[in-house]
Amino acid sequence: MGTDLRAPLGQNRKSKNRTSRRPSFAVLAGVLAGGGLLGLSFYAMRSEKLEQAEPVAVTLAVPPVPTEAPAKPQQPPPPVAGAGSANVERTLLDDGSVITKYSPRTGNGQGPLMIDVQRVGQDPRMATTPNEALLEDTAFGRLPVRGPDGLRPMDQYARPWSGARGNRIAIVLGGLGLSQTGTQKALKILPPSITLAFAASGNSLQRWMQEARRNGHEILMQIPMEPFDYPDNDPGPLTLTTAQSKAENLKRLHEAMGRITNYTGIVNYLGGRYLSDAQALEPVLRDISDRGLLFLDDGSSAQTLTGTVAKALDAPHGFADLTLDAQVQREAILKKLDDLERIAQRKGTAIGVGSVFDETVDAVAEWVREAQGRGVEIVGVSALVSQPAEP
Repeated sequence: MGTDLRAPLGQNRKSKNRTSRRPSFAVLAGVLAGGGLLGLSFYAMRSEKLEQAEPVAVTLAVPPVPTEAPAKPQQPPPPVAGAGSANVERTLLDDGSVITKYSPRTGNGQGPLMIDVQRVGQDPRMATTPNEALLEDTAFGRLPVRGPDGLRPMDQYARPWSGARGNRIAIVLGGLGLSQTGTQKALKILPPSITLAFAASGNSLQRWMQEARRNGHEILMQIPMEPFDYPDNDPGPLTLTTAQSKAENLKRLHEAMGRITNYTGIVNYLGGRYLSDAQALEPVLRDISDRGLLFLDDGSSAQTLTGTVAKALDAPHGFADLTLDAQVQREAILKKLDDLERIAQRKGTAIGVGSVFDETVDAVAEWVREAQGRGVEIVGVSALVSQPAEP
């Protein structure tokens, strides 16, 4: 076979007729010469076309890299609807993701309340140590204040709870610090879900406060207030009275508040007359609220105006449903606790108050164990107070 690649197609095939005559040499030479010229011309034209050919685009499976556009100033995403009483800061990152940061602010009351659940409560390892950002140094000691970011002491020192919608009960027992043995027994026996109130005139309050917080209790400061039969019934040297000036009552309030730290609010001790005087009551409740504390009315006076004044001030306020130990007898206290549970079944929540008498402590400890078995959740009192529209 021939091996001339320039030969025209078909010229190297063998003839089927072996006896056919061969062409003359001259004819064969002419044909080969012509074919060679044609082959060279075809090769030249083919080469020229190849040199002029456009590159062929190939589509790959991966998406093409977009052409980088000129840099534009990044605008923050639109504000979150319904942010209410919160500052909303949104940052757009280079990869397109958005980081949203919320912080409290003084709102106009039109939006929903922002509750930052992660800020409620204190790390148990730090429960005996106050948050330095929530204290101010005064002539009366270190008093609670709102933090620079709006964090309230009532949130920082609150006892966390489950957030479930079942029956919730808060039990507040006061008088801690008045009796050393009684205080010690209460801290040893009472479950940590019980809220404890420290008497302003008590002893070793800082020591007992630390032990209470270490055991997981939410705590209040108990402030003496003028009863109707004052001065025959005198709650103590720091008693707030209707006859005193606003400045003197605030001085006594602050002196009592400076005894300890790490409490969520104030509860009255007696105070039937004082709580019924709106003019005397308003500056005290305003100061308590401005400092980020709650006020709990123990419910002992039918003429109290704390609910009305607190609502006008938009202040955190709670009202006790029952006094548990008006009769200091175990069976009577257990009956009151059962009544408290029935109130919670009807309303969803209930608050009971009492003192750390031996009978009360024993009855409450026994009843709480049984109630929890019935699905009742015992919570810190801060979980049940009315929340203002603005934190």
